[in-house]
Amino acid sequence: MDRVKITEDVSFSRIVYGMWRLGDDTDTSPEHVRAKIEACLEQGITTMDQADIYGGYMSEEILGRALTPELRDAIEIVTKCDIVAPAGRHSDKRLKHYDTSRAHIESSLDASLELMGVETVDLLLVHRPDPFMDHHETGAALDAAVAAGKARAVGVSNFKRHDWTLLQSAMKTPLVANQIEMSLAEISPFTNGDLSFIREFGAAPMAWSPLGGGSLMQGEGQGPLHRKLAEYAETHGCDIATIAVAWLLAHPAGILPVMGTNNVDRIGNLGRAAEIKLDRQDWFELYTLALGHEVP
Repeated sequence: MDRVKITEDVSFSRIVYGMWRLGDDTDTSPEHVRAKIEACLEQGITTMDQADIYGGYMSEEILGRALTPELRDAIEIVTKCDIVAPAGRHSDKRLKHYDTSRAHIESSLDASLELMGVETVDLLLVHRPDPFMDHHETGAALDAAVAAGKARAVGVSNFKRHDWTLLQSAMKTPLVANQIEMSLAEISPFTNGDLSFIREFGAAPMAWSPLGGGSLMQGEGQGPLHRKLAEYAETHGCDIATIAVAWLLAHPAGILPVMGTNNVDRIGNLGRAAEIKLDRQDWFELYTLALGHEVP
């Protein structure tokens, strides 16, 4: 599988395995989690996407119980911080909010490292833009995380250009990634500037919910986009999900889809999308159907 250079010494697999549902599985045993990771590794999928809040602040611990030194050496770990919800270790909080203070970023990252049993993460992301952010304080906290060796690189998630440039203006370390919602069910980033500014700064665009939360898989035969996806899937001998991901991979921006499933068999097929080659007209055919009308 192709890889994407994140920094001089960090690269990610083109497809990323998302662990936001890890705690939802009926089997969260170390053996079962290792089976998921190994199914990824067999296809060259080496990058695992986490966040402190996933699974009610339990997903990182579930991963940590499964990691062996050999597995840790074979993967890259992405995690996120700044969402505080009244659950798990934050059950005493009275409402959901964001916290990009230096104290919170440091404590959250320290907790993530301890729960996963690792000394560093390969990428730390600020999970959501914080309207109460002091960009000097947040920037200093991210710089310090890299300087201390607790994160090899830092980035953001769901940031607009103005959020990005404000934070970056207070930092010495470059922001190297932005994880945004992007799929055939959410095509606005391709024209509203969200994808363009990430490319302008030479950062990695990561796509969460690349299957539109499952919406692209629903309504068989009931919509033009779904029918065309099914047609492409039949042509290439795969399923609709594979075509939807291949559509993202075909874009020259080098998008990294973050795929989440607990089914080991489905995990074993994630890499198939990297084998499907869609040309410009294929891409625009699906884009036009998602748009709902011919391009101007």
